[in-house]
Amino acid sequence: MTTSLLPVRSGTNRSRSGGDPAGPKRRRPSGALISWLFLIPAILLAVWFKFIPMIEGVRLSLFKVQPFLGNEWVGLDNYTDVLTDARFREALGHTLILGIGQTVGALIVGALLALLLEGQTRSLWVLRSAVFLPVVTATAVSGEIWRLIYHPTPDGPLNSLLSLLGLGPSQFIAGTDTALWSVMAVGVWIGAPYNMVIVLAGLAGVDRALYESASVDGAGTLRRLWHITVPALRPAIAVILTLAAIRSLRTFTEVYVLTGGGPAGSTEVWMTRVISLGLEENNIGRASAASVLLLLLTLTATLAVRFATRKKEA
Repeated sequence: MTTSLLPVRSGTNRSRSGGDPAGPKRRRPSGALISWLFLIPAILLAVWFKFIPMIEGVRLSLFKVQPFLGNEWVGLDNYTDVLTDARFREALGHTLILGIGQTVGALIVGALLALLLEGQTRSLWVLRSAVFLPVVTATAVSGEIWRLIYHPTPDGPLNSLLSLLGLGPSQFIAGTDTALWSVMAVGVWIGAPYNMVIVLAGLAGVDRALYESASVDGAGTLRRLWHITVPALRPAIAVILTLAAIRSLRTFTEVYVLTGGGPAGSTEVWMTRVISLGLEENNIGRASAASVLLLLLTLTATLAVRFATRKKEA
């Protein structure tokens, strides 16, 4: 018998039973890749239903939209018409009044509710849940309920309570002098519980030892509130003001449900004017231009609030 003179390669022909598994190990996808895979459906929905219509609105704002006849290029004429329209100027004034009033009112009421309902007892959790109900309730439903409460007849729910206090019946949303303030009260009622939750989160981070030290030094309740609580709540207040700058300029649902912009245009805001211009008057170009201007105004207000609050915090 002859012996093979070929060298034996070590490690190339290992037995299947005792050798290492063949091939390299599979690489698992990274956590960032998995996160993006979960985000893709939401991104596609946002692009399709939000950003594409936004871009289309900017495009239509430069045209005189004529369905079935072809759009006519007008450039910036739609923006000029909006800025020189007296009804839009009145609507902007009403929007600013409502935005400022609702922001200040909801901030004050929300802070007071947070101070009253701060604690860990179970009964306070029940009260917080009850107070928070206006936030989770649809705005249209809340507006319809308040429209019934504001019934202007003497036997209306709110007028009946006022009569017990010896106060005469009020027109509320039916009067040109009271409609805007009545809508503002509803906005405060809806927004205050949301602000309460943010303020409660800020109060949870306040060191209770500071209150004890201030009490030992003779500081009263108001002084402790002003010098300890308010500075600690500055980040929470910054968040509230930022959200209010975005939300207040887009006030629509409660106004539309309660008054529809009336009576006599006394509660017409920017969004109700845009809806009436686009859907009732079928002037899509000017309505798109007004929407773009509202977007720019909202971005400006948001950036201004963020800059002011950051500067104050610094």
